[in-house]
Amino acid sequence: MKLTRRQKEVLDFITRFIEDNGYSPSMEEIAAHFGIASLNAIFKHLDALETRGYLHRDANRARSIQLASYGAGVEAIPLYGYVAAGRPIEAIASPETMPIPEPFLPKGGKGYVLQVRGDSMIEEHIRDGDYVVIESRETARPGETVVALVDNENVTLKKFYPEGGRVRLQPANETLEPMILDAGRVRIQGVVVSVLRRYH
Repeated sequence: MKLTRRQKEVLDFITRFIEDNGYSPSMEEIAAHFGIASLNAIFKHLDALETRGYLHRDANRARSIQLASYGAGVEAIPLYGYVAAGRPIEAIASPETMPIPEPFLPKGGKGYVLQVRGDSMIEEHIRDGDYVVIESRETARPGETVVALVDNENVTLKKFYPEGGRVRLQPANETLEPMILDAGRVRIQGVVVSVLRRYH
């Protein structure tokens, strides 16, 4: 959960402001403190801090920043970039981690987080921009939602159905067709165990 120097400064300012005043600063007050003219720059800092789990916000209320207190029951696991929920795209590895509350962690062992791009899994309530928590394993039961590596190059997020010598990677979007591939072209990289969504 490494922060940039500026992100750390913004987080420290918010923490001190809440301790001194009993409520959170506005975006304008944060911008004024750092001499930043653009509220968009402040929004990006807050967005990064929220993504990394340091704070929560309610986009519909002013002064809604709440600091997150992580202790027992939360674990930081790797955040490995993006996974397609449409056509396969290459997963981009990232050195970041993301704090995940215990109820959303994999039960069976190691896990990681991917951010979804695309809308092929919307009928499973997995939307573009969501984060999926993945249990690392190389096997899956029929019907489980998996991260599948296709042709050792690209990854995709689909429901998994083995069919003899083939595999059907089924989208959860009635407007899209399944991917039907020879089993040898598909490797399971993990199974979705939970979905996290940020609201702005």
